[in-house]
Amino acid sequence: MYRPTKLDTLPADPTMDEVRQFLPPFIAEEAVFDGWTPAARDAAAAAQGVEPGLATLAFDKGPMDMIDAWIGHIDAQMIEAFPPERIAAMKIRERIRALVAFRFEAVAHQREALRRATAIMALPANLARTARISWRTADLMWRLAGDAATDYNHYTKRMILSGVYGSTLMAFLDDESPDFADTHAFLERRIDNVMQFEKAKAKWTNKGETLSLSRFLGRLRYPAR
Repeated sequence: MYRPTKLDTLPADPTMDEVRQFLPPFIAEEAVFDGWTPAARDAAAAAQGVEPGLATLAFDKGPMDMIDAWIGHIDAQMIEAFPPERIAAMKIRERIRALVAFRFEAVAHQREALRRATAIMALPANLARTARISWRTADLMWRLAGDAATDYNHYTKRMILSGVYGSTLMAFLDDESPDFADTHAFLERRIDNVMQFEKAKAKWTNKGETLSLSRFLGRLRYPAR
């Protein structure tokens, strides 16, 4: 069952934006059984005392609206879970590993909702929005990790982290090991790949040569286990 946090409070007379922020984790709870459907939205609204018409208007563009808002809620949880003083005590590798791992731990009880969400996000009509959501998440993780790059590294770091996150998500969805040990091991290997790439990039950049980012991302997406 979803465990509410201090983020999950709704005023007595909520606005549409407040409903969009409040309801998604409860919709995800229903989506475990009903998928990302109007039935899941309506059941969540009824259980939380949200007026049905307001819930319908808040997510009037269908499943992707609900999924996008759910991911945004996980983003907000991540910000709350990693204040600057916690991040400051970690090395950069530990920061990225902890941020990625947090996102899986946050939805471990709703993994079927995540599985259904990824299937919807992979539909051709949704790929552009999915790419924007992925970039938003990767950008947030890097900013929380303290990245201040403004040159091309700003973009390559986010593209690479999107690849790490996406491939680890697929491993997570199929993971039946205790406490998702296989997912954590998979993530560790992907971070190793990133560290190797960064070292190679520095080496080749110093020589005035470049590495193929698209080739590297392909290896992240289809890695050897």
